[in-house]
Amino acid sequence: MKMINWAIVGVLILFPFYMVNQTETPMQRKTMITELRYDAALDAAVDDAAQALIMNVDPGREAQYDSLKRVRVNKEEAIDTFYRTLYMNFGIADDPVSQGVLNRYIPAVVIIGYDGFYVYAEEEFTNAESETEMRSVWGPKKPYAYADAQGNSLSFTLDDYVIAYEAGSQRWVEGFRGEIAEDTAILLLRDPDKFEQVRRSTIVNAIQNELAYRINRHNEYAARVGISYTFTLPVISGEDWSNTIDDVGVMAFLQGIPVGQRFYNNYALGGSRVLKKPAIVGAVKNGMKVYYRSSCPFPYPVEETFASEKEAAEKGYVPLSCHNIAR
Repeated sequence: MKMINWAIVGVLILFPFYMVNQTETPMQRKTMITELRYDAALDAAVDDAAQALIMNVDPGREAQYDSLKRVRVNKEEAIDTFYRTLYMNFGIADDPVSQGVLNRYIPAVVIIGYDGFYVYAEEEFTNAESETEMRSVWGPKKPYAYADAQGNSLSFTLDDYVIAYEAGSQRWVEGFRGEIAEDTAILLLRDPDKFEQVRRSTIVNAIQNELAYRINRHNEYAARVGISYTFTLPVISGEDWSNTIDDVGVMAFLQGIPVGQRFYNNYALGGSRVLKKPAIVGAVKNGMKVYYRSSCPFPYPVEETFASEKEAAEKGYVPLSCHNIAR
């Protein structure tokens, strides 16, 4: 066969693929842009909700707490803010019908509190007219509870404060792990590394198990209103879980929205605040450039302020420990 004939055969074979690619590329681009918009809307809603979470109705009570993470969460303000921001970014702030449709694709919103968590999800009710209706409600507060092989029970928090029941003596102990470890026979409290490992896994497992249950229930309700998409608990990285349980915050899921030839499926995490480390101060001590954390009460003249120790070292400053305070 001549070369020209081979060329014609090649064109005939490749032309359909070229036409399909030309058709699908704009659709794929449009789908990607839509998904990015949905990502931004969900992230903004969760971030705003997380900030609203610590709008305390009684700020004076915070002074009683001896842990920076132990704050009273305002879950009602948080959930109102979440939906308000989400509707606004979806362009349906004044469209109750579209809002109701969008709600079908939100299987759960989680409020992570200091000593327990709440899940906001749809439940089935019978109204005054004996009709079945669906509406989203708060579930009961779920503690971060753990029981060991000896029958001891512990209720964890987002730091190392713990309430424990000692089965052998049938008594309760409460306080920070380091303060009560020697007053109890519970071995877990005497091993800080294992305590931290068990604490974190207990919190994550408690939230995951509750979410799996809620999402399965949501699948039942969604099927009744004609949604064929199967909602699932997405795989969440260990790093995201670690960030989630470091402080009070909000987690939300948005799943099953048709986007092009596939479905949008994502989640977002938002912490209520960032616990900032003290700034690094660059100063002069006896003619020598030194740096230390701003929390150290040194009397030396401050020359510069840095975001990290590495940045200070690059400018020629040497570290100065807080233990070397001049007397």
